[in-house]
Amino acid sequence: MSLHDQVLSVTGRTLLFAGIALAPLAFSQTPSSPPVPPTGQAPVRVRPPRIVRPGVATEGVSRSMADIQTEAVLPVEGSPDWAVVTKDSVWITSARSNHVVQLLAATNKVGLIVDVQRPCSGLADGFGSIWIPSCGGHSVIRVDPTTGKTVAEITRDPANSEGGITVGAGSVWMVTKPSALVRIDPKTNAVVATIQLPSGSENPLFSDGFLWVSSFEHDQLLKVDPASEKIVATIPVGPKPRFLTAGAGSVWTLNQGDGTISRVEMKTGKVVATVSCGIPGSGGEITFGAGSVWATMFDFPLTQVDPRTNKVAKQWGGPGGDGIRFGFGSVWLSNGRQGTVWRISPDQK
Repeated sequence: MSLHDQVLSVTGRTLLFAGIALAPLAFSQTPSSPPVPPTGQAPVRVRPPRIVRPGVATEGVSRSMADIQTEAVLPVEGSPDWAVVTKDSVWITSARSNHVVQLLAATNKVGLIVDVQRPCSGLADGFGSIWIPSCGGHSVIRVDPTTGKTVAEITRDPANSEGGITVGAGSVWMVTKPSALVRIDPKTNAVVATIQLPSGSENPLFSDGFLWVSSFEHDQLLKVDPASEKIVATIPVGPKPRFLTAGAGSVWTLNQGDGTISRVEMKTGKVVATVSCGIPGSGGEITFGAGSVWATMFDFPLTQVDPRTNKVAKQWGGPGGDGIRFGFGSVWLSNGRQGTVWRISPDQK
C-alpha cells in the first residue's frame, strides 16, 4: 500500500471512531521532518509524495488504454524507453538491461541488440550511424546500424539521464555536464566546439536550421545558431520544460512542472499556445506525426494534441508509456515498466 493510501486508511478509521474532521490535517501540504536516525545508522529514506496527474476533463476526450488497438506488441527486455527512427527500423534503449534494441519496421521483429552501459539521454540517427549516449560509460557510442558494431567512442559525459542528443548542420550535438552543448564532427569523431548553456539546459533538438534547447531550471527554450555557435534567443515557456519536438511550424515543449505543452512558433520565437494536458511529473516524452502532437506520461500513456485547435483531442489513461516516437505511419510507445513497445495506428477511436 502506498503512503497516500495508508494516510487515507488511517484518516478514515479516525473519522469513524471519533467523528472529528481531521482530513485537512492529514493532507497538510507541509511535510513533517523525517525521523533522525541514531548515531551510526543510515538516514531514514522517506518516499516522496505521489504525483497526482489529473489528465484532461473535457467531455469526449478521455479514453482507456484497454481500448487501444495495437498493430504489434514487441518485447524489449528491461526498461524500454528512448527511441530513434531510421530508414528501416526503430531503435529502443533499455538502460536496465544495458542494451539498445533494433525493431524492424517491415516485420515487427527484433533485429540487432547492441550492448551499451546504461544507455541514456536519447538516441540520434545520422551520417550512417546510430549515436548512443552512455551514462554508464560517460561517453557517446557511434554504432554501425548494419552490423551493430561500435565504430567510435567519444569521451563526453551526458549532462543528465533525461538529457538528449540531436543531429543537424553537419554535426552531432549533445549536452554534457554541467550544461555545455558540444559539437561533434562525424568525419573525425572529435568535439570541435563547446557552447556554454544556462544550468539545467539539457535537451537539444535540431529544426528549421537552428538548435532548440529546453532549459529545465529556467523555464525557457533556447535558440542556438549553429553557424555562430551562440544563443540567439531565449524564450520563456511553461514550468520545467524537458522534452521537445517539432512540427506544424513550431517547437513543442512538454513541461514537467504543470503537465502543459508550450507551442513556440519557430519563425517568430513566440509562444502561441499553452495546451493543458494534466500530465505533470518526471519522465514522459513527446513527438510529432500524422498531423498531431503525441505525448506520453505515466498514468496517461498517450495524449494526442491537434495543432489546428491547440487542444487535446484524445487522451488515454491507464498503465504503460514513458517513451514515444512516430515513424512508418505509426506511434511507437515504449512501456518502460512493462518491458514492451507498442506499435499503434494514429487513427484510434
